[in-house]
Amino acid sequence: MLQKFDERNRNLIININGQLVHRDKAGISPFDSAVQGGDAVWEGLRLYNGRIFKLHEHLDRLERSARALSFAEIPPREKIFEEIKRTLAANKMRDGVHIRLTLTRGLKITSGMDPRLNQNGPTLIVLAEHKSPVYAKTGLTLTTSKVRRPPPEVLDARIHHANLLNSILAKIEANNAGADDALMLDTRGFVAETNATHVFIVRNCDKSRASGDLATSRVVACPEGITRSTVLEICAAEKIRCIETDLSVVDVYGANEMFCTGTMGELAAVTRLDNRQIGDGKVGPMTKRLSDLYAKRTATEGVQIV
Repeated sequence: MLQKFDERNRNLIININGQLVHRDKAGISPFDSAVQGGDAVWEGLRLYNGRIFKLHEHLDRLERSARALSFAEIPPREKIFEEIKRTLAANKMRDGVHIRLTLTRGLKITSGMDPRLNQNGPTLIVLAEHKSPVYAKTGLTLTTSKVRRPPPEVLDARIHHANLLNSILAKIEANNAGADDALMLDTRGFVAETNATHVFIVRNCDKSRASGDLATSRVVACPEGITRSTVLEICAAEKIRCIETDLSVVDVYGANEMFCTGTMGELAAVTRLDNRQIGDGKVGPMTKRLSDLYAKRTATEGVQIV
């Protein structure tokens, strides 16, 4: 699963601290904290027919993460709204768009990791691309990575930081194994998430009624996912039993269905893990049901911004 270049993005306008520039002329200073040490936080947003789904929840997480890293300054929410609007307007975008917000600690007066060297305020980057959900609807293959997700006492996953080397190492493993993505475990051996998404499994499935019990990993070595939370909301509304618990790979091997969740890919079925078939190896009825319910929400909910 390799994303392809979308010709519509050839002349993208990027927003860097309020300056709108062509993608070929956009640049970040070598003294920026994101360059110096991956010292930044980020969010992925999706635009549906002029509305950004779960925008406030994403910005809440962005602010929590920035506070956890002791950013001296965080742009007001109204400022972030305005810069998103300006970026979308400059690119004439309304639908089928993925937006990556990055907030760095800003420029340093000299190179070094000490946050006291940052004396000029943060850097806000708004990158909006024409991008459909990135995962195939026919089912993904995963491989279990040898790279583990750190526990909270090493680096709390609830900080949505931009240092993604842990996930990139796992993705390299998946690429080398010919898989779409990697399933990552925590240091105890329980499922955390994939290198890019949260995971759910379906057990005790009744195919005729698209019913069953869902389970997903506890938020220990994975971030608090916005799409994950939306699926939990849908389950509660539809009276679908769903628990948050420790899951081992054995639990996953024995599942009737498996799917992953994320803003960039929405809901996507997983049909193979470690060359083992999950369920009947097809997109299951519960995954389809929840995908449809999720699509209904994104079609009607969100903050109107265009």
